[in-house]
Order: sequence, then structure tokens, then C-alpha cells
Amino acid sequence: MDLDLEKLTGEVKRVAVEAGRFLREERLSFDPSRVEQKAAHDYVSYVDKESERRIVARLRELLPEAGFVTEEGTAPPSGEGLCWVVDPLDGTTNYIHGHTPYCVSIALRGRGGILLGVVYECGRDELFWAHEGGKAYLNGKEIHVSGEALLDQSFIELGFPYKAEAYRGFALGLVRDLYGHVGGLRLAGAAAAETCYVAAGRFEARIEAFIGPWDIAAGAVILKQAGGMMTDFSGNPDCLDAKEVFASNGLVHRDILDVLGKHKHLLGGE
Repeated sequence: MDLDLEKLTGEVKRVAVEAGRFLREERLSFDPSRVEQKAAHDYVSYVDKESERRIVARLRELLPEAGFVTEEGTAPPSGEGLCWVVDPLDGTTNYIHGHTPYCVSIALRGRGGILLGVVYECGRDELFWAHEGGKAYLNGKEIHVSGEALLDQSFIELGFPYKAEAYRGFALGLVRDLYGHVGGLRLAGAAAAETCYVAAGRFEARIEAFIGPWDIAAGAVILKQAGGMMTDFSGNPDCLDAKEVFASNGLVHRDILDVLGKHKHLLGGE
């Protein structure tokens, strides 16, 4: 079927902002006793689940034929064809502690890749969006990746996943090679929002492994339409299900891939 991606993206923007408003309102009376631990230091709250339930219901109205891939599993897994990829609250640990960023991330995936993506970062009231064949936007203004090509001037975001034992050796090697040799390193704790920060030119790159497609699907198309690129740690662009995700402005990609290659053998299994 032919989809009007511009119109559909507009509808998804409304869904994301509604969900973000719910997150902000719930944060005012958040109950920490209702937080569950999925794995070591990997949390989920009643807010994540309710946000996802609301998003799924609204997306079903928009495109009844589409399936779902959701972080909290409130909708059955999708088969072939159109599929919504949803993270109802990216940055849960930040949210629990009253810290930002935290965001809503919604993407629509087709057989050929991600068709549209919307990320709403609640703390700064920032709405990022893009669709295949269009431009990337932040609150209605077109965005582009940065033009920085020098690694020693690059501002880089790192993600430290919950699988600490599997990631520790790689992370230590990465920090050792980058710290003091780039423009700066930061940890923010919300992959979807951070990918959009690269798209908006605030950072030159972001690096993390052991994350799910819901963390990066929406940001991937926003980054692409903003002129950036995303691969796994070996440079393979087919990375949405690869668990290793490296997003950049494209200009520093090769230099950082060289660094990643030196330490990739230190990544443990899942």
C-alpha cells in the first residue's frame, strides 16, 4: 500500500507528545516503590508500561494492519510487513531519579527499512522527526549533523549498557583511547534522544552496544535524513538488530571505527 509518510508522521508526532505529557505529569507524583528490576540495574516502572499501552492503542488506530516491536511487550511481536517500533520511555533510570534526558521514541519499519521516526525529549520539550525521502526537524526547524571532521575536536557521547561484565573491557579500552584525545566525552543515558543530538549537530558521535531496536529505530531515520550515518562497530550499516550501534556525522566515522576495531574483541557475549 502507498503511505502518505508526511501525514502519518504528523499523526505520530501528536502521539509522541501526548505520551510525553503523560510522562511529565506522572513524574510529579512518581512512586519509586512501583519500580521493577528486569535485570541488574535495568529498571521498568508502571509509567513505562502505561505509556506503552497508550501509544500502542493510538498507533493501532492510525495503521491497523501494522505489527509491533515494543520494549515492554504490551503488544504481540510483529511478523513480516509494516511494524511500529516503540520505546515508551527511553531513559527510565534517568526518569526514576528525576534526571533528564528521557523520551518517547516511535518508528515505523517497512520491508526496506525505517520509514519514519519521531522522538520527543520531555525535559527540554524537544520534538525530533523525519521520514524517508524528507528532511529532519527539531521543533519545526530543519537540522543537520555537524561539519566537524577532526577527531580531536569531536564531542562524543558514550552509552554504558546494563550488561556491565560483557561491556566493561571494551568500555575501558574505548575511554582510554578517547579520553583526552577528543573534544569531550559525555554519558546521558537515553540512546534515542542522544542519536537525535548527533543529528542536530550537538555531538559528532554516539557509541553503545547491547541495546534494542526500540532504542535506535526512530533516531536512525532522523540521523540519516540529517546527513549522518549509523553502523555497527565493524562498519556494517545493517545494524538495527545488531546490538552494536555507532552513530556519527559521517565525517569522523572512519577514525572512530579504527578505535572501535582495536577493542571489539573485548566485547563479551550476552
